[in-house]
Amino acid sequence: MPRSATPADPARPPTQPPIVSSPLTTPAGSGTGTRGRSASYADAALGLLADRPLVVLTGAGLSTDSGIPDYRGPDAPPRRPMTYQEFVSGPTAQQRYWARSHLGWGRMRRADPNEGHHVLARIAPDLLITQNVDGLHERVGTPRLVALHGRIADVVCLSCRRTSARSALHEEMGRLNPDWHERHPSVHIRPDGDVDLEDTDGFVVPACGCGGVLKPDVVFFGENVPKDRVAHCYAAVDSLAERDGALLVVGSSLTVMSGLRFVRRAASLGVPVVIANRGETRGDPLATYAVETGCTPFLSALEQRRSRRSPAEIGTG
Repeated sequence: MPRSATPADPARPPTQPPIVSSPLTTPAGSGTGTRGRSASYADAALGLLADRPLVVLTGAGLSTDSGIPDYRGPDAPPRRPMTYQEFVSGPTAQQRYWARSHLGWGRMRRADPNEGHHVLARIAPDLLITQNVDGLHERVGTPRLVALHGRIADVVCLSCRRTSARSALHEEMGRLNPDWHERHPSVHIRPDGDVDLEDTDGFVVPACGCGGVLKPDVVFFGENVPKDRVAHCYAAVDSLAERDGALLVVGSSLTVMSGLRFVRRAASLGVPVVIANRGETRGDPLATYAVETGCTPFLSALEQRRSRRSPAEIGTG
């Protein structure tokens, strides 16, 4: 008998909290938006994930232990990232972005993967979808990875579409703005790799060799995720329904549709969804379990559970 459960009717909010005594009796999408904090609730969620094929979706909360702040965690201050429309509006906006990002990248590229990144690489889910642009999953050799929003370590020209390494641009910006870091030694880094800085006058922004505007090869707010990436992720989620798998969301508030769509897809197919995050998420009402927890402790506990099972029992690969 398959253990995947009946999806919730999105037009009718459920009235009963999820049953936590057994992970096999909790229907997908049966959450009420109330997050579970008890050890027994987390244990039930781990039990559900212990022997299933997994697709994992990660967000900024996973990288906070690496010193990179998140957007919407419980202690995160309000932040307004630059939109794509602002960036392409003209040289002033581009100068403001790059003056900040040059400082932020100098710090972000020194961030190291934390234990949560290493655990996920060892678990090696069917597919790991990350909303993060920090490249930390790549650093630990995570197999079967989709960087949904791109990588801040890459740069693209908006005219000729040539991509190049951010490191080369960083060096060129340092040459053109030799004292920029010394003038701004105490800025606070943001999740998307820039910093809190108001005075950006005088910063020199190099152009592409073709004369075009350079932009980080990441999806800005107001910009669409490439269709082929979305299709690849949907296919992985769809396969979970056929293989009695589950979707695990770690460290994401699911505020933006780019990640939430996969939770909705899983719930519509009856695929169990577990969300492990500090703070409420938009996906909580669709989750089988929404666990109030830190990312790394939950993932470490999951690795221990799955290590007790043989590859054949888990059914990955």
